[in-house]
Amino acid sequence: MTKATVVSGIRPTGNLHLGNYFGAVRSFLKMQNDYNCYFFIADIHSLTTHPTPENLQNGVKQVLAEYLACGLDPEKSTIFIQSDVPEITELYTFLNMNAYLGELERTTSFKEKARKQPENVNAGLLTYPVLMASDIIIHKAQFVPVGKDQEQNLEMARKFAGRFNRMYNREVFPIPQPFTFDGGDMIKIPGLDGSGKMGKSEGNAIALFEDPKSIRKKVMRAVTDAGPTEPNSPKPEPIQNLFSLMKIMSDPEVVKQFDAAYNDCSIRYGDLKKQLAEDIVAFTTPIRERITEILEDDAYLAKVARMGAEKARESASATLKEVKELIGFRRLF
Repeated sequence: MTKATVVSGIRPTGNLHLGNYFGAVRSFLKMQNDYNCYFFIADIHSLTTHPTPENLQNGVKQVLAEYLACGLDPEKSTIFIQSDVPEITELYTFLNMNAYLGELERTTSFKEKARKQPENVNAGLLTYPVLMASDIIIHKAQFVPVGKDQEQNLEMARKFAGRFNRMYNREVFPIPQPFTFDGGDMIKIPGLDGSGKMGKSEGNAIALFEDPKSIRKKVMRAVTDAGPTEPNSPKPEPIQNLFSLMKIMSDPEVVKQFDAAYNDCSIRYGDLKKQLAEDIVAFTTPIRERITEILEDDAYLAKVARMGAEKARESASATLKEVKELIGFRRLF
């Protein structure tokens, strides 16, 4: 039986953090056994923020090492760097011809980026959903794991795939569906700043590669309040966030103990933070050590990237050949 195809990418801007791991990577480890998986490092996407060549190269290498250290297997999955597959940008060009200014300007991600960086509203930001669509449909993906912030971009990919199929009267592209593991939402890891989810750009994240001293410092500085004054009080958002993180990182008995202390108003947030910090350090240390080991092995990283590029290009070139023939690009002479 043919396995369904899943595609997911991550920009090489900053290290993978606990939110990335529990929100996506942990699910990827299970998915690679049951699906035809393409996991890529979206270095072309990252150009919208104009990284230096050194930052771009270092970011790609770091994320590749982190993916491998977390357990993604290049023998089971196709792990590749986006720019190693030029067919993606060629399909992106074709899709741009049938993507319209009005619909692109209305996307939430474009409006938000334009508001945050008014001095850098480039065409790449505007057509970001088109490149994302190309990433997905060039491998004829049936599923894409997405968080809430990318749902609209996936909807655009579905729109562009369907539009192409209708224009050329051929079901070239499957209409990709959002993927949720085990029928539920991917876990959202709260940030340490008292609200919202953990994220690279929010500055509220703990990286998998972070050293123990920095982890302890960040957790001890996490937002709290004066503590409960009445038994069994509801937890305010910053406190609930710490407990949510503890439920993921700590032993259930430890969570139960601090929950009981909160409910009887005897909780000491300093003790809770110390426990949480040590549990995070215990979890990240073996991953950090493995990342360090892989980063020092350039030959292995090059081999993985080469193997991934070959597999990804084989899939992408077959799709692109079909697309070009349909559009009318045929050799005449």
